[in-house]
Amino acid sequence: MIALKVVHLNTYDGNGGAGRAVLRLNNALAAIGVDSSVVTLYQFDEQSGVSTYANSLVRKIKAVFNILSERYLVKLFVKDKSVPFSLQRFGISPKEIEELRNADIIHIHWINHGFFSPKNIQELHYFFNKKIFWTLHDSNPITGGCHVRYSCDGFLKECGRCPVLSGKSAKDLSNRTWALKKEAYEKLDFQIIAPSKWMRESASKASLTKDKQSFFIANALDTDFFVPKDRNKCRAALGLPQDCFIILAGYMPSTSDRHKGFTQLKEAIANLSSNPAVGNKNLFLLFYGSDGTTEADHIAIPHKFFGKVTNDTVLVNLYNAADVFLFPSIEESMGYTALESLSCGIPVVAFNTSGVTDVVVHKHNGYLANLYNSEELAEGILWIMNTVDRKALAENARIWAQTRFSLQVIAEQHYYLYLNQMDKLRK
Repeated sequence: MIALKVVHLNTYDGNGGAGRAVLRLNNALAAIGVDSSVVTLYQFDEQSGVSTYANSLVRKIKAVFNILSERYLVKLFVKDKSVPFSLQRFGISPKEIEELRNADIIHIHWINHGFFSPKNIQELHYFFNKKIFWTLHDSNPITGGCHVRYSCDGFLKECGRCPVLSGKSAKDLSNRTWALKKEAYEKLDFQIIAPSKWMRESASKASLTKDKQSFFIANALDTDFFVPKDRNKCRAALGLPQDCFIILAGYMPSTSDRHKGFTQLKEAIANLSSNPAVGNKNLFLLFYGSDGTTEADHIAIPHKFFGKVTNDTVLVNLYNAADVFLFPSIEESMGYTALESLSCGIPVVAFNTSGVTDVVVHKHNGYLANLYNSEELAEGILWIMNTVDRKALAENARIWAQTRFSLQVIAEQHYYLYLNQMDKLRK
């Protein structure tokens, strides 16, 4: 194996889907012999094995200032708080990150909340002899500020008149941020890695990145850890009923994360509970991710909010305690939790949209409903409930995860891409 030194940049260590994806990729690359490391703006877990910019009191104060400024000042401009939007005016200079100097590959991931502003991204050209990649964990790098686009096509132009922002000016914050990114991207040579075909297609159409070369490589998952386990034992360990058909879902409040589809989930459960075809089966809805105190009303079947899960062993048990995983997201770069569920042999019901379509295959390892159609989500759950050969469905789910998303598969895809592009740089 040809030696490569790769440095990944991500705002946080293991926090959120991007944080988990970075740590998993870093470990996967190290396992095949690549010199791979992660540098974050702020480190939550001192045992995560990453380096952090905030490694002194002064730097920690600066990092916290940037994070808080980005998270709260943007509220002055945003009218629709259910759509994540970033200000992108605070950041630190990449010249302050010593680890970048000896890298062969600089791999950017999620760098919002004050890690890099467009000006700081532009400064990466200082490392003129490095190959730079950028994995798109959401839509923010190709828009003027929003992380979720829905049906907005502003990213195809120059943004402006953003439906998320107060006011209707063509030169609003989204347009000004678009202009800053345009200047930075034109001066920086980088290539895009998209974790789904949908995200790659979006990047190829976006006015900011249509001239950048892009590649499709999914996020990696430790399929030797996310494995099928005995359902009854998992239910007993979690204090869950044995005689119910359990529907598992991640929970994010619709008031702040509308794209997670909680409204559509409630509608689907209401449709399911009133369907005569359910018969005398006991339905039970289990959430993880939050306590649900803000929106616990009007759920049509018995349910429980398990709360935030920080232990992956508990998460594996939750998946294995379920009969089906309900993934009602409106827009996702890939759909990590859906993949985790499949790796545990648990079929997934989702909308036929965005990045999750690379993960869930209709009536092979799950069910895909038309976007926003809550009745079809309910039909998907019912289809899995009534599938004669549930064992075959579980095996399909497991094999799909292992063969396409395992740590080794994804690490090797990254390694050979790095190597190929390094060869071109040398030439």
